[in-house]
Amino acid sequence: MTTVLRYAAFTTDPSGGNPAGVVLDASGLDDQTMQAIAAEVGYSETAFVTGGTDVRYFSPKAEVPFCGHATIATAVALAERTGPGELMFSTPAGIVPVTVDDDMRATLTSVEPYVEAVSDISEALDILGWRPDELDPELPPSIAYAGARHLVVSASTRQRLADLDYDFDRLLAYMLERDLTTLQLVWRESPTTFHVRDPFPVGGVVEDPATGAAAAAFGAYLRELGLVQPAATLTLHQGDDLGRPSLIRVELRADDTRVRVSGNAVPITAPA
Repeated sequence: MTTVLRYAAFTTDPSGGNPAGVVLDASGLDDQTMQAIAAEVGYSETAFVTGGTDVRYFSPKAEVPFCGHATIATAVALAERTGPGELMFSTPAGIVPVTVDDDMRATLTSVEPYVEAVSDISEALDILGWRPDELDPELPPSIAYAGARHLVVSASTRQRLADLDYDFDRLLAYMLERDLTTLQLVWRESPTTFHVRDPFPVGGVVEDPATGAAAAAFGAYLRELGLVQPAATLTLHQGDDLGRPSLIRVELRADDTRVRVSGNAVPITAPA
């Protein structure tokens, strides 16, 4: 029988953060079985360690190339059994180094990111029910990647971000056409503090409470636009509107184009 661990990532409270399933020994599982387990678990992602440090990620609907919160959860689960230190995950998106400290705080280093300009998001705004004049003009829409592709859209007010009610099926079709994993919807509280929300219909989930892959992509986006210093630490608040507060730290370094994302993870004793 396959043992599925459950962790909440980007939090120290099991009732907060983003729940992830973790299977530490998936070496004997085929794709169909892993997909069925992820669907039964019902979290936005379940991570499967398929051999050594090879890791794959499945949402309830499909495999995804990379998942930040499930990476954090898997690293902490391993560190609780073998001790803190450095890990080197081989994921479908590439090699992802992860370090876990004595406080069970994990830091992942993204694959090489990129940012693409987007000329027209009128269809996305229509699906969201947002108007163009409700966007922050200093944070233009873009596609950002750090293991998975995300469309970054910035609201001009916290209220606009809080009032999220979108057409699930239309957004699903829109995202599949563009190979998007989530929409990274953001509101800027200060130059280094942001509130974010991530619709995730391609995974069969209305919204993700914490999205480490999108956080890494967003860090790359801010650096590409010159909106932060070459070396900067960002704080992202996510999940507040869902009642599952999450805290994500994003680190940019002047000597490395990759992005580091940090957070805690704690076991969940019963399914959330």
